[in-house]
Amino acid sequence: MKKLKVILIGAGGRGIGYTDIMHRYPEKYEVVAVAEPIESRRKHVRDLHNIPENMCFSDYEPLFKLGKIADIALICTMDRQHFAPAMKAIELKYDLLLEKPITSTAQECIELTRAAKKSGVRVVICTVLRYTGFFNTLKDIIDSGKIGKVMAVNHEECVGNIHQSHSFVRGNWSNEEESSNMILQKSCHDFDILQWLLGRKCKSVQSFGSLSYFKKENAPEGAPEYCIDGCPHSEKCRFDAVKLYLNNYGSTSKWFREACTRICDPTDEDVEKAIRTTQYGKCVYKCNNNVVDHQTVNMKFEDDITVTFSMNAFNKGGRHIHIFATNGEIYGCMDDDNVPIKVIDFDTGEETEIDCSSSAGIVGGHGGGDDGLIGTVYDYMTGQYEGKCIPDIEESCYNHLITFAAEESRIKNKLIDVDEFIKSLG
Repeated sequence: MKKLKVILIGAGGRGIGYTDIMHRYPEKYEVVAVAEPIESRRKHVRDLHNIPENMCFSDYEPLFKLGKIADIALICTMDRQHFAPAMKAIELKYDLLLEKPITSTAQECIELTRAAKKSGVRVVICTVLRYTGFFNTLKDIIDSGKIGKVMAVNHEECVGNIHQSHSFVRGNWSNEEESSNMILQKSCHDFDILQWLLGRKCKSVQSFGSLSYFKKENAPEGAPEYCIDGCPHSEKCRFDAVKLYLNNYGSTSKWFREACTRICDPTDEDVEKAIRTTQYGKCVYKCNNNVVDHQTVNMKFEDDITVTFSMNAFNKGGRHIHIFATNGEIYGCMDDDNVPIKVIDFDTGEETEIDCSSSAGIVGGHGGGDDGLIGTVYDYMTGQYEGKCIPDIEESCYNHLITFAAEESRIKNKLIDVDEFIKSLG
């Protein structure tokens, strides 16, 4: 069995998550180098994978100066830091496993795609929903023809009110100028999965949305800048930073504590310092966030298929999909309640339930998609892959460009022809 050697660029939550999975398959993967500026994260990867100290770097430039020393470059930096290391890795002829989104701008997505095609390297974007049992089951039902021709889809990404506050109000993805727009960073998953399920291209989009709730005018009277400074509303506020980060003993505890401190296995003192001095401790109504907290996108696909997509923060989290077809319909919900997929056959009136039990919570590995991705990538990179999940970089790029078209529509309040939009990008 061939063992794939991997270098990791960016050992944040996603980078550590993927390489932790690789560590469970030592016959398939070997992580041989890491580049990460935060020492505790770099040390976690070093120790788990027994990487020599001289192959651990605080910056990716010295690593790339060694030339091509592995099969795959796994790039999990922040959105706006994807492009430069990815282009360098492509230049060195690495195959890439690149965390979504591809990059934070449409022009860079196109440039990276062209470079990969010219160089002949394979680039797999971590749109992990493709590798879940839930969405593979939906794909199999649609492709079987059992429900006839798909006519319309309603799809909801329920971000979750706490997840929104953590990642998109206080966290790394709260400000578009520092990361990327919300529909790209959070929902390129969903645009990708819709195109994959339907097997058709999106032709036009119309979008509405705004930041309406998590802003200063909605702060309760007397709320301080930082929750820990004695907010009079702390007892009833579900967003109270002390409860979410310092006194959290639930399923999100490890993720929240490590995210707010940027330290692996932080102490209570580390967490308290973070919520006193960083945005993670600020009142959710007084942060520097500017990404939307709700957005709707109407889409028209080839063959007159219509799709309504909604993403918003005002829910507990999960994904819901309702597929309408000529001979039947499907309803599915990928969330922590493990609701079975329901298929209704119009000819017989029969209702069938399909169990796709998998955790889709915000710390649940994307419903098994993270593990599925790492397993599938191995087969793909070693020439054994015979499935239907992995897109090439051109398909991934096209699906990302739909999100940019949707954001253009939202900002300009107009219907956008997707092909014309892409042409306008050159």
